[in-house]
Amino acid sequence: MKTFFLNLLLGLALSVVADAYNFRTVIIDPGHGGHDKGGQWGRVYEKHLALDTSVRLESHLKKKGFNTVMTRRSDYFVSLPGRMSIANKHKNAIFISIHYNYTWKQHVSGIETFYHSQQSKKLAQDVHRGMISRVKVVDRGVKYARYYVIRNCSIPSILVEGGFVSNSNERNRMKTAWFRDAIARGIADGVQKFRRGH
Repeated sequence: MKTFFLNLLLGLALSVVADAYNFRTVIIDPGHGGHDKGGQWGRVYEKHLALDTSVRLESHLKKKGFNTVMTRRSDYFVSLPGRMSIANKHKNAIFISIHYNYTWKQHVSGIETFYHSQQSKKLAQDVHRGMISRVKVVDRGVKYARYYVIRNCSIPSILVEGGFVSNSNERNRMKTAWFRDAIARGIADGVQKFRRGH
């Protein structure tokens, strides 16, 4: 009987993993918006960088055959519960929240990717590797976190930080279309790798 239950639990676990890879839709969540500027330095606002990167990501994902849903398409505010309401309507999907970082320590730089649930860890790893392969930046790694949008999401979900607005070198790079597009391409590469399940 004990063996039966162990096999049943293993089967359920493998089923959850298989379902995580079996998705067609990517929910893209451009961080901040409207009155919520996010991190900023002068006239460089995180909300604008996140939206532009997200629009580029949507384009690259569509070229790879994915369906996409955006939590916002222009500069307006969407509450955190509102973002989750959009994401949790979709079962056959994954969720990616796009952000750029900020700290008062102006020397700090690099890209990092966050996950909350175990089912999201490999997605975070694949997307993170995709970005790092596209841009030469400090690799701050893949980390567990309790951010609202990844903690309350019922589908595999991650939050990406594409560099520090507060770092002058990174800020100058993220102001270029090339850099934002490279970040978007890297995320799309990672999504495709995760979809393949290896």
